[in-house]
Amino acid sequence: MIYLTNSLTKKKELFTPIVPGSVGLYSCGPTVYDYVHIGNLRAFLLSDMVRRVFEYNAYRVRQVINITDVGIGGDNDEGEDKIIRGLKREGKPITLEAMKELTDFYTNTFKENLIALNILPPHELPRASRHITEDITLIQKLENKGFVYTISDGVYFDTAKDPNYGKLGGTGGDTSRIGVKSDKKNPKDFAVWKFNSSIGYESPWGQGFPGWHIECSAMSERYLGAHFDIHTGGADLAPIHHNNEIAQSECAHGHPFVNYWLHNAFINVESGKMAKSEGTGITLNTIVERGFNPLVYRYWLLGGHYRTPMTFSWEALEAAAQAYKRLQAFVNEWSSEVSHAGLSIGSKKPYEDLFLKAINDDINTPQALAILWDMAADAGLGSYIKKDLLLKFDTVLGLGLDRVLTKVSVPEKVKNLAAEREQARHEKRWNDADMLRRQIHDLGFDVKDTPHGPLIVEKN
Repeated sequence: MIYLTNSLTKKKELFTPIVPGSVGLYSCGPTVYDYVHIGNLRAFLLSDMVRRVFEYNAYRVRQVINITDVGIGGDNDEGEDKIIRGLKREGKPITLEAMKELTDFYTNTFKENLIALNILPPHELPRASRHITEDITLIQKLENKGFVYTISDGVYFDTAKDPNYGKLGGTGGDTSRIGVKSDKKNPKDFAVWKFNSSIGYESPWGQGFPGWHIECSAMSERYLGAHFDIHTGGADLAPIHHNNEIAQSECAHGHPFVNYWLHNAFINVESGKMAKSEGTGITLNTIVERGFNPLVYRYWLLGGHYRTPMTFSWEALEAAAQAYKRLQAFVNEWSSEVSHAGLSIGSKKPYEDLFLKAINDDINTPQALAILWDMAADAGLGSYIKKDLLLKFDTVLGLGLDRVLTKVSVPEKVKNLAAEREQARHEKRWNDADMLRRQIHDLGFDVKDTPHGPLIVEKN
């Protein structure tokens, strides 16, 4: 049984799939006008962890992360489009061709970030620019049902027509930009299509661009259907973007849109909010340039529950790096473990059960890591059992520990001598153990006695 904290109900709920044994998972992707910062990346770790947890529980998962490479982005409809802003920043012309060049570059850097963090590639990574037809079709459905109206600068969703608008909460106040005049009926009304006479796509209402919100509704429907299981994203998306997705999708189709909404909390810096606009948008490249493995950042993120705000600092990352190095060392120490007769190896089932309980309880990664460390310190477990558990748990944690296995080809004769030596040590026959160690040394290998069992290494 898997429990998730649903932003829609504000409760932890038992997950019940729409289709038994399957999960449809959609996650809001980046607007690719600039590098994403490490706070943005927490949202994609959440999506990855949801997928990994469900796959660990033998569900079939279909995961979609979109790429916003065109459209009116941001939390309001009067502000300048982020991608056009990116074109101006880089001195490029305001054309669809230049827009594609810009967004191709930042899409590729985003994909590189996912690979660096060992985030599984989604089954679909749709680009908004390739789904204009789906946007138009969805807007037409809303128009036919009387949920949209046209004014001088575009086509808008009429929030007053939806009695359930704002299911996720946080919609209070005027969402228009201060100082911008608009002939919208209501400040909360949002654009589903914005006119632009100089650049854009043709539509029944005029040339322009789809709204940011309509793009996600259209793409999620295209790949997961009009009703699916789980939608994830950062907490900043819930009040406006996600509420607007729900409104337009449910009004267009007349039935529920998503059953479970999961939102991750912010990553802050000690001076306050992490944001590119405030000069505090640390990128993953910055972490690498400071000498850290990107997976150290993943480890640090897993140390906090996804719904808990975290404060990033280089000191905290250094502590995470030391812990991560210990896990890497464990894998190598345990990877060439020599079994020995008569010694208790313990049982891995209690740890498997505890780990499963933790990850199935609203993806409790801090608890899962604590169980991993308890297992590593258990003197009653044989090291090959520990290695098996560590790598099994890592299929969920995604720390890439399987990549650090030492690739040493140990001859059978050396393995047998090492096994005899370990038995001699267990029986306190120290002279025999020393003799066997010398024989191993003469064959080009050494045996290192570690707290987790003997490790066979090539002789220096």
